[in-house]
Amino acid sequence: MSVSARKTQMEENLAKSSAARSGSPEGQSENGIGGVQGSSFPLLGRSNARAKLHSKSASFDQIYRKIHEAQDLAMADIASPIGIANLPNQRHKIVAKRGAAFTIMVAGESGLGKTTFINTLFSTTIKNYADHRRRHAKQIDKTVEIEITKAELEEKFFKVRLTVIDTPGFGDYVNNRDSWQPIIEFLDDQHESYMLQEQQPRRTDRIDLRVHTCLYFIRPTGHTLKPLDIEVMKRLCTRVNLIPVIAKADTLSPADLQRFKSRVRTTIEAQGIKVYQPPLDDDDEGMLKVTRDLITAMPFAVIGSEKDVTTPDGRSVKGRQYAWGVAEVENEEHCDFRKLRSVLIRNHMLDLIHTTEENHYEAYRAQQMETRKFGEARPRKLDNPKFKEEEEALRKRFTEQVKVEEQRFRAWEQKLINERDRLNKDLETSHQQIKQLENELENLQGSMGTGRSHGRR
Repeated sequence: MSVSARKTQMEENLAKSSAARSGSPEGQSENGIGGVQGSSFPLLGRSNARAKLHSKSASFDQIYRKIHEAQDLAMADIASPIGIANLPNQRHKIVAKRGAAFTIMVAGESGLGKTTFINTLFSTTIKNYADHRRRHAKQIDKTVEIEITKAELEEKFFKVRLTVIDTPGFGDYVNNRDSWQPIIEFLDDQHESYMLQEQQPRRTDRIDLRVHTCLYFIRPTGHTLKPLDIEVMKRLCTRVNLIPVIAKADTLSPADLQRFKSRVRTTIEAQGIKVYQPPLDDDDEGMLKVTRDLITAMPFAVIGSEKDVTTPDGRSVKGRQYAWGVAEVENEEHCDFRKLRSVLIRNHMLDLIHTTEENHYEAYRAQQMETRKFGEARPRKLDNPKFKEEEEALRKRFTEQVKVEEQRFRAWEQKLINERDRLNKDLETSHQQIKQLENELENLQGSMGTGRSHGRR
């Protein structure tokens, strides 16, 4: 096909697509659909997007997509007669067909709004809220758990298999020593599982739960990081892309929030904690400026809310209503929610996935290959340190009870020995008395026999 013929065909396709899309009001509004396990999912970044499209609109969208694919192929043929320049289009097709898998871990103390943030981030109910009765359970009944929630999101015919890892119970103890161990074990277990699957003859159905990013929620105290936060982030940053997040930013004034962020940054640098930073390798000056702004804004201060509130100027937004006004979720003057969403989804999701593969997983794999023999199991600690503490407490309690019982038994034994000695002594005294009486009886009988013999004479 000549270049002029291709141009003519492209013009006809554009005319057809314009006529097709102008015939449906739904087709003009949006061309994507979304769902979470059968539920509706609005398009990200559009407040007026609808989750479900009518079948007529969806068919027009499919036609429109095919026309664009044909146009891309035609343009590639025109620009590159050999076809080397078409390789990005081929890659785009493969990625669009396969979709992507993305795993997020949220860690931090209970009550910081982790579940609300996840649901706000994806504009739908990804994770159900925890039972408050469990949250306020007795300390002896609480342990650090790992909860996995899976969902499938779709936007503009591109699917993302989302996995959310929650850590309920973390930081809720009076003594939080080693409370991070279950989280660390889970991260290492996912690297270990993927490494073992890579060693199998068939690797087509690999299960990949490696965590691509961990959002560590910091309580907005207004002072600085707590020792628990420092210890946990030191261990997390070597295993996963760590992004510190200041929760409930609307509880601090703007001035207090900036001071708190500055103190947190200073502490992170002083403690040598490596947090994720978007790459500065873009040729576009505009994107470089946006990336620098994202790095400067860390740690991100966020507000979470699934409710629509009305602002004084009549706008309906996601936010929280207060007596003094409205704290808007997507207002960059109020919080860094949009910046964090840009890092997680819009601009740097692929980089988070690649750095997990190339940096954290390869570092774990190299370490294990240097320190372990082939086929040797990875040495493990106890799954939950809380159980270890309880086991140690039970062992001490059992030892103390055994000592008490031994002392009681020895006292009882000594009492029996003393009673036996007393009885033996009494028995011996009785025997002596009996023997003495027998001797007296014999003497008496002897004296009586002597008196009778004298009387006969």
